Amino acid sequence: MIYLDNSATTLNKPKEVLRAVNLALSRFTANPGRSGHKQSIQVAMEIEQTRNKVKEFFNLDSENNVLFTANCSAALNLLILGTAKSGGHVVCTENEHNSVLRPLEHLKRSGIIDYTVAFQENPGTLTKEDIQKCIKPNTYLVICNHISNVNGDTADIENIGKLCHEKGILFAVDAAQSGGHEKIDTKKQHIDFLTLAPHKGFYALQGLGVLLANAVEKLNPIMFGGTGTNSLELIQPQEAPERFEVGTIATPAILAFSGGLDFVKENFTQIKDHLDDLTTFLNYELSSLPVEIYTSPENAKGVFAFNIPGMHSSEVASILDEKYSICVRGGYHCAAKKHEALNLLDRGAVRASLSYFTTFSDVQKLIVAIKNILKKQKIF
Repeated sequence: MIYLDNSATTLNKPKEVLRAVNLALSRFTANPGRSGHKQSIQVAMEIEQTRNKVKEFFNLDSENNVLFTANCSAALNLLILGTAKSGGHVVCTENEHNSVLRPLEHLKRSGIIDYTVAFQENPGTLTKEDIQKCIKPNTYLVICNHISNVNGDTADIENIGKLCHEKGILFAVDAAQSGGHEKIDTKKQHIDFLTLAPHKGFYALQGLGVLLANAVEKLNPIMFGGTGTNSLELIQPQEAPERFEVGTIATPAILAFSGGLDFVKENFTQIKDHLDDLTTFLNYELSSLPVEIYTSPENAKGVFAFNIPGMHSSEVASILDEKYSICVRGGYHCAAKKHEALNLLDRGAVRASLSYFTTFSDVQKLIVAIKNILKKQKIF
């Protein structure tokens, strides 16, 4: 089996992650922050060490601004709903996942905000100018997908962040696809909020999302409940992270993230170069075939989108799975506006997404399979 669906979740895990999960299930099994005994305190210390690793990796103001959620969608909901400003305006982009678009649409239909979708003028890159023309006097938030989960299109977050900083607008980045693959410095890039999906670029477990909140004072909780502190009070604690982390947190997933951070930090350059080489190779080989390609050659980020003429993307994905044991994703990838921009609302796109553990042999077998499908369709 060849697994090329890493944008959904990574299949292969490095030894650092496997070791961390084993420790989480054999040693660090108490509930952190819920008791005063040694076992609980020990686990709480492991969690705090993870927050510190995240703080250093992304250059945050404080480890307390690392907020753990149930998944990246939950982190985005906390960000969008928790910063909502009545009568305000938000700018998002054509590259957004439904985890951004649906909360924004909910707020709009509730009469709380309005929002504008910024579309790219240039193929492959969303620029500061694309955002600037959408800003209104009441814009309080710009939320920007860093790397599209459909085709790898990339936003110029450094210059967009500078623009937002100059205008006093909150800047949020969805780094679900870029975290672990691209260098992100929240201070240098003026990022107020950043969301992560550790089970993707950090090769960790599902069931964990992360919201990095440099502008935590602008954020309100959207869930309420047990935090392990101030238990006699019926109002939510005022300090982060307890203010935003309700109920028992996912210790095994958090410690797996810690192991993933260690692996990525140690191998960051190799990971980035490997994804670049694989994506470039795939793009080069398919560009000589009668295949419709939607990933720009300069966007060698490990996310590659294409279609075979006359076939629905889901049909192609099914053939690759059933006949060649190659796992890719067809359909719409929870990204309606991106498919609208690519004029693919009728058939979606086939997405092959790569990881550090993907080999050139894996990619070559995908290319051979595509050639065979083209021959059967009598278009090659």
